[in-house]
Amino acid sequence: MTKYRESKAALNSKTYDRNKLEAATENIYEALAIIAKRSIQINLDIKKELHEKLEEFATHNDSLEEIFENKEQIEVSRFYERLPKPHALAVEEWLNDNIYHRNTEEPNS
Repeated sequence: MTKYRESKAALNSKTYDRNKLEAATENIYEALAIIAKRSIQINLDIKKELHEKLEEFATHNDSLEEIFENKEQIEVSRFYERLPKPHALAVEEWLNDNIYHRNTEEPNS
């Protein structure tokens, strides 16, 4: 998770150069499919970690007072809300050549 915290990915929407996105595959649709798959992986990682951290705060007998007083749980949730979105992280990884990809339909030479 530390790699997501230290990311310089855009927190707001950003326009990317199409030529840079498709440079590795020479096909914009293939590049976007790879980025989308990586985005799903990142989202699952973040979601899994968030649920693990929130599970620490879980109580089996919820009282109204405990729900309103659990400020630590609120801070954890806010931290994850401030992280860059998974698609922004995936695009950053793609542009920095940090995603391994191969075409399974091409014969190996």
